[in-house]
Amino acid sequence: VAFLGHIVSAEGITMDPAKVDAITKWPRSTSVTEVRSFLGLASYYRRFVEGFSRLALPLTKLMRKGEKFVWNEEQEKSFEELKQRSVSAPVLTLPSGSGGFQIYSDASQDS
Repeated sequence: VAFLGHIVSAEGITMDPAKVDAITKWPRSTSVTEVRSFLGLASYYRRFVEGFSRLALPLTKLMRKGEKFVWNEEQEKSFEELKQRSVSAPVLTLPSGSGGFQIYSDASQDS
């Protein structure tokens, strides 16, 4: 079942193939506005991409106020890696619960 840009099935939740296609065919950005648009779409699926924020950092830096727009090898690598990770995104599932859960928490005396 297609739902809000995701495909929901008995196996779990996956990215909508049409959106994956849009991400992989996205052309190299030539302006801050284009970078913002790409990251907006890609960020919607950030939970499917481990380390998304770290991978997107070179592109995010381009959007900083006062930053000169220079697309170099670092941005290209980030851009292509995000596109590649979208293609190979995992199926997200709920834990079965059959193995039990361990919850670790850390709290201090100070609020």
